[in-house]
Amino acid sequence: MRHTLSKQERLSSKKLIGSLFKKGKAYTHYPIRLIYLPVEGLEEDQVLFSVPKRNFKKAVDRNLLKRRMREAYRQHKHLITYRSTEEVHFLLGYIYIAREKCTYQRIETKILETLYRLKK
Repeated sequence: MRHTLSKQERLSSKKLIGSLFKKGKAYTHYPIRLIYLPVEGLEEDQVLFSVPKRNFKKAVDRNLLKRRMREAYRQHKHLITYRSTEEVHFLLGYIYIAREKCTYQRIETKILETLYRLKK
């Protein structure tokens, strides 16, 4: 099993991002908010990570938090990607909502909680 996050797994289509934020459902596991939308016709799950500029003015801080979220998701994405042959895949949007930087361990724990909840 490969633990990679390929280009095809990253959500970059403006059309899909718009539909995710319009029609998607959300829940929060502080400091992370997950917005998800089940979609048919995708080859695999697609994910995006966001840290608001309003909360973290320096790009270095935003990039650090996005890197931590990506790594935690990459390590544990197998929880939702290796489902039985379902034709429904998810669009996922992870948004960091805290105003302070959290450790990787805390972010990893919260991402795991979101993935377990999404799996149900």
